[in-house]
Amino acid sequence: MKLKVKFFDELTAREVYEIVRARQEIFLMEQNIVCRDFDGVDYDSLHCFIEQDGKIMAYLRAYRESEDVKIGRVLSITHGIGLGAMLMRESIPEIKQKFGCTTITLHAQSHAEGFYKRLGFKTTSPIFLEEGIPHVTMELAD
Repeated sequence: MKLKVKFFDELTAREVYEIVRARQEIFLMEQNIVCRDFDGVDYDSLHCFIEQDGKIMAYLRAYRESEDVKIGRVLSITHGIGLGAMLMRESIPEIKQKFGCTTITLHAQSHAEGFYKRLGFKTTSPIFLEEGIPHVTMELAD
């Protein structure tokens, strides 16, 4: 399994479909999050994903919001085998290079805060609700 990194216009129709399918599987079906997934952010995002046999196994998107570069929609189809960590470790240098940034922020579900801390992120906010789920803002800076 190898990381793929593409801006929206570089994605194939099949990749877009598989990305949306994976996001729906995790956020809607597994986590019961009902939100507007088609938020327009994908068009200006860098999409980082690991696929196997044409199926998305892990995914995230990175995008610029004002001066910040943010990571969102982080998912792993199979939990507990290190795909999420592999995705993050390999994506971060790509994101920094493509966006020319040294700092990356994200909103982590509070139960995943330890996962992101192990990757070097630091918590920068108190807990807040996003889509009814407790989150914290985290930052990774050089």
